Amino acid sequence: MSKAKQNKTIFPTLDQLKKAGNNVYALIYCRVSSERQKNEGHGLESQEQRCREFAERNGYIVDGVFAEAVSGGGEYTSRPMQVGILDYIDKNPHKNFVVIIDDISRIARDVTAHFQIRYALRDRGVEIVSPNFNFENSPEGEMVEGVMAMVSQYHRKGNKRQVIQKQKARLEAGYWAFASKKPYKMTKDQVHGNILIPEYPMAQLLKEAMEGFASGRFTRKIDACRFLVEMGYWKNQKPERYIDNLTELFKDVLFAGYIEYPEWGVERRIGHHEALISLDVYETIQKRMKREGLNKSIRKDVSDDFPLRGLLCCAYCNKPLTGAWSTGRNQKYPYYFCQNKDCKYKQKSILKKDIEDKFDEVLKKQSMKAEVGILTQEVFGFVWEEEILEIKNMQQAQSRSKNEMKEKFNNLTNLIIKAKSEAMRDAYEKQAEEVVNNIKELNDEIHEDLDFSIPYRTVLCKAVNFLEHPNFIWSELSTKEQQDMFYFIFTEKLPYDIKEGYRTENIPSAVRLFEEFSENNILCTPDVEITENEWNQILDFVIRWYNTLGESNRRMREGEDGEY
Repeated sequence: MSKAKQNKTIFPTLDQLKKAGNNVYALIYCRVSSERQKNEGHGLESQEQRCREFAERNGYIVDGVFAEAVSGGGEYTSRPMQVGILDYIDKNPHKNFVVIIDDISRIARDVTAHFQIRYALRDRGVEIVSPNFNFENSPEGEMVEGVMAMVSQYHRKGNKRQVIQKQKARLEAGYWAFASKKPYKMTKDQVHGNILIPEYPMAQLLKEAMEGFASGRFTRKIDACRFLVEMGYWKNQKPERYIDNLTELFKDVLFAGYIEYPEWGVERRIGHHEALISLDVYETIQKRMKREGLNKSIRKDVSDDFPLRGLLCCAYCNKPLTGAWSTGRNQKYPYYFCQNKDCKYKQKSILKKDIEDKFDEVLKKQSMKAEVGILTQEVFGFVWEEEILEIKNMQQAQSRSKNEMKEKFNNLTNLIIKAKSEAMRDAYEKQAEEVVNNIKELNDEIHEDLDFSIPYRTVLCKAVNFLEHPNFIWSELSTKEQQDMFYFIFTEKLPYDIKEGYRTENIPSAVRLFEEFSENNILCTPDVEITENEWNQILDFVIRWYNTLGESNRRMREGEDGEY
């Protein structure tokens, strides 16, 4: 606020200004509650027209129009044009202003916000006037004004309550009641009313990304983001910028054909819209996102010449070390090196033999103590029982979904019989066909007779053996298997110092996890207490074992050799 305005203590009234022959400049404020009202109606134009007519009748010079589409709830600072009016007044202290509104409800539909902006204007010597309400600076006038502001607030909250009630009813009936979500569009249907319809080919792209992440085709979320960007689902940004967006999509059960809205107490139920993925795929995605260990980056260009390429990082810049052959005078020599252009050790070569021999020494130090192996089996068994319980719960949810779909199919059959027009009959038949297809998918997904004990025992034996003798087992693995198994020993890439070698003082590993656990708990008792952090780490380790060895587990089920 200018000093001139700040120093005024008594402001002349509009009548006094007119009598003195001073110009009074009008700032017109218009507001509607939403962009939809702005785009589909003429509320702003009609408000402005009435305010201009009022200004002309009273001899005010229109100096600016401030129009916006924003809710009337909340503080006045949430309405940019009201803040803009105050800024404009402060920048023109030599002018005498008046603010014109079409109706008192245009100021705000919130009592507190109403008087906040009123007092802010009054402090600047500016009055609000309206063709529909007489503002008076008297106790009686303020009382009437307060009552009118309270009525506006009541109408806003009442309207909001009615809207929520209607939206909640739609959600409970299995329909999405808000703005459409990409790649769906909200379409008016003669049977369902407003319903989400997938837009292809974008819907197919998201479906492929979700199923690809669930199946392991996309190892990390960034891989799925890169696919969607390359295929044109997202544009104008790097894939890294969309990871948060993708996470929200992955968490949304709407894409599996279900409706839920916990904020309003609407529990999960089958929706009437077309699903992009099955519920099984959705649940698999949730499990994968909970276990970040599944998303470790494994190089696809595995080379027997450089088995540690992609598994080590530079201790100075934390960028991955690569490997390559260097041509000397008479022969080629293998080296590892950092290729980060900003690193001071860029292109400084490390002999392959040195770095791999030192890695063997590090590996030997990761051997698990024999007594800890007992605890490992105890914890593995406990965690695995929980995992089986989760799978069984998922199967029960699928069975419930199947029963719900059967009931929906029966209802649709009755509607087809009672349909009075061919169009309605066709619409019901199309829905019934979709339900039948969903039932077939669930039949393929429900495996009630799976025996998890055989593959789990295979995984358990391999895990304990590997943890107790990592150096010996590692030497027997192929390069591809070494790449796969690296993150079961170490939970992140190993930093290598070109001068000091491996920095092993704080290497996070599975062995250290179980040894620390054994030191802090009573060994091998049924009532061992596991903290939430320990549980998450152990669960991640167990599930990574199970998924990486999934192919050998499948062979075990089919009676083939599942060993290395």
